[in-house]
Amino acid sequence: MPTSSPEATQPHANGHAAIIAGDLILTEAEAWVAVDGRDRHFDGLFVYAVETTRIYCRPSCPARRPHRNNVAFYASPQEAEAAGFRACRRCHPRHTAGTPAEQAVEQARAYLDAHRDEPVTLDTLADEVGLSPYHLQRTFKRLVGLSPKDYQNARRLEAFKEKVGATHDVLEATFEAGFGSSRALYEQAEAGLGMTPGTYRRGGEGLTIRFTTLASAFGRVLVAATAHGVCAVALGEEEASLVAELTNEFPNAAIERNDETMRAWAEPVIRYLDGVHAHPTVPVDLQGTDFQRRVWKTLQTLPYGETRSYGEVAEMLGRPKAVRAISQACAYNKVALVVPCHRVIRKDGNVGGYRWGSHVKQRLLQQEQALQ
Repeated sequence: MPTSSPEATQPHANGHAAIIAGDLILTEAEAWVAVDGRDRHFDGLFVYAVETTRIYCRPSCPARRPHRNNVAFYASPQEAEAAGFRACRRCHPRHTAGTPAEQAVEQARAYLDAHRDEPVTLDTLADEVGLSPYHLQRTFKRLVGLSPKDYQNARRLEAFKEKVGATHDVLEATFEAGFGSSRALYEQAEAGLGMTPGTYRRGGEGLTIRFTTLASAFGRVLVAATAHGVCAVALGEEEASLVAELTNEFPNAAIERNDETMRAWAEPVIRYLDGVHAHPTVPVDLQGTDFQRRVWKTLQTLPYGETRSYGEVAEMLGRPKAVRAISQACAYNKVALVVPCHRVIRKDGNVGGYRWGSHVKQRLLQQEQALQ
């Protein structure tokens, strides 16, 4: 389903470009994971454009992958075309009408986006799209991963994040985003922001995040944590780039290197990567929607050395039609390895995309299977 906001490519909280995709804000790195893995679950949520050919495609396009440096991301075909790109004749990124149910849900999303600052009842929304309230509620949640009410709250939070970053005024951003009161905002903030709105506005000011980096069989590993648990895991070749990534995420947080304190949480990750220990069991501090949290908790139960398809994970959650939402939750996982999203693969056996590349995902799975 296409995103209903043509202006949905916005500055991210850390200053990097981001794409509002449904109830998520994807960074360009996360969008590239979907493109690199030809993940069809992201079709309609954004498109990617190739500077050298001036063509834009859907994420699952079977065409040969371009070099990452030549790729730009847009929230909709209209946005890509406004930038001077033309639609791919192979994947037809504009043809996303979908089934009647998908069209009705897309119409409902568009209505909620247009009435973000108004209370919209389920009955009103059902009348607008021509479905019964019961059918709309079930279909919307199946396809989007959220109820209409939760979707509207998620969009309000996205608007709040954008506006508070621009105005630096929490009260003004609260009302402009469609929240009727500060209380309404704070009730949604814990699941959507992971911190109070004032803390978010200040780029994490008031938070203390400790980290360490260690060598592993997969390169340098950074593990960072708040007082509640691990909040970031990153792989890379250079320590400096890993630390820069962390500081960009929370530019005003008190980020401290503390090798002694963090070693107890980092070493299980290193032992796992080195094939010494089955799974890194450490406390985590994850921010996301209620559904995303459910997905991540379920992923932590997947056995070492085994894989599940996105559809099988959806079945485990009792949401067999929420395959796209499962894929999105995997892409938004900030503590990969601790939450083993690499154990989720496509139905056809292809490993699909991964935060650090499909080759890393394949290597992790092969190592697990060899050490069973």
